Amino acid sequence: MSRKNRTPEENARRAKIRELLQEANISSMADIQSLFRETIAEFMENGLEADLDEELGYSKYDFRNKKTDNSRNGHSSKKLKTSFGDVEVSTPRDRKGEFEPQLLKKNQTSISQDIEEKILSMYAKGMTTSDT
Repeated sequence: MSRKNRTPEENARRAKIRELLQEANISSMADIQSLFRETIAEFMENGLEADLDEELGYSKYDFRNKKTDNSRNGHSSKKLKTSFGDVEVSTPRDRKGEFEPQLLKKNQTSISQDIEEKILSMYAKGMTTSDT
């Protein structure tokens, strides 16, 4: 798409991307792949937290509205294989061990390229990790 045909939203996204690349001091393809790995890890961690919020019925700091005897119990580290390299993800746990994440199943060690493309597409369209 030529510059003339871009919508104001596309121009705003591109400006954010330029700003991010400058802040991250991106100077090589390895730097870009590292940024992609961080993006995937952040998205997966936020999605897993949202899965646990839904499972327990209350958000992380809203324990006063807790209607279950189950609660959060820290995080475990998990290494995922992606097309950009290995990614370390912090997965939340519940005290009873009943939490079955939907985004990233237990014992899953890789994510498909299709999921990676969707994650990067959402970021490119302006979705932030707080929107997940």
